[in-house]
Amino acid sequence: MSDSDAASSSSLDAPVIQHRLSAEGADELLLAGVNDVHLKALARLGDLRVILRNDQLILSGDVEAVERCTPVAQRMVRMAQLTRSFDLADVERFFAEAEKEPLTPVPESDEEVVALPGARKVIRPKSKGQKEYLSAIRRNDIVVGIGPAGTGKTYLGVAMAVDALARKRVRRIILTRPAVEAGEALGFLPGDIRDKVDPYLRPLYDALEDMLPADRMRRAIEERTIEIAPLAYMRGRTLSDAFLILDEAQNATTAQMKMFLTRLGLNSRTVITGDKTQIDLPRAQESGLLEIEQILKSVDGIDFVYLSESDVVRHRLVKEIIRAYANHDNETRQAE
Repeated sequence: MSDSDAASSSSLDAPVIQHRLSAEGADELLLAGVNDVHLKALARLGDLRVILRNDQLILSGDVEAVERCTPVAQRMVRMAQLTRSFDLADVERFFAEAEKEPLTPVPESDEEVVALPGARKVIRPKSKGQKEYLSAIRRNDIVVGIGPAGTGKTYLGVAMAVDALARKRVRRIILTRPAVEAGEALGFLPGDIRDKVDPYLRPLYDALEDMLPADRMRRAIEERTIEIAPLAYMRGRTLSDAFLILDEAQNATTAQMKMFLTRLGLNSRTVITGDKTQIDLPRAQESGLLEIEQILKSVDGIDFVYLSESDVVRHRLVKEIIRAYANHDNETRQAE
């Protein structure tokens, strides 16, 4: 493979040093990325020159830049040595994490991986928060994941549910969310009840479609091995041998939340996800998510995991948008 050379757009006027990292055993395509996109990102974000040559990753720049980028480069090399894929967004996330605290070592084993039998992909947590979230789901019967959009709350929860079903730890998956009408009542929408509620449940279908072949997913829904329904349809049921996911829980009322939690039967597990900044309930109604955060934290077997903008795995601008809205909300509250 020819040398891969990437440099930042700024001139290297300060005294330049070189730091060489061994890349022996690393998959060079994984490390460099297609058209060296990973190395170019490392150079741009670190404001230095990056060269991959003869099993060495060479960082050239001023002392501060090299010291700042070395932990990120080491993580990239180690992931490539373990043949673990990563993308441009991951490189950007590595930098963001390194600015807050030392990067944790890349685990040698795949214990954190969700490997779905017959699925299209192996699912790995992308951030420290996501790792804690998956670990909490493995350890507890009820897990509440709270955080902004794009942090993988629903996606990882569905992955764990599909994994549990495939390993016959449960007999069915039940996915639900409140059907909060955005200004129009369901009764005025065209079609039968499924046509009316499906648009509200589409994100759950999207997550499933990314993990199961279309024919298998369709068969599971027809056989009711996988059930996707509005939260109101859970009333009066006892859900045993099931993996339950309540999505968009910030829009569940306190009565709905109590109803849902008391549906849990024997050998069942529950994941509840929500974003406290996106409550669509009328002002007079209190969010059930906010209530359980106050009254259930001390209950053994229930764990709360908080994800943040650093766990966002969507477009890089999503983090900036979330941060901007959070700053605006804080300024508004202070002004009041």
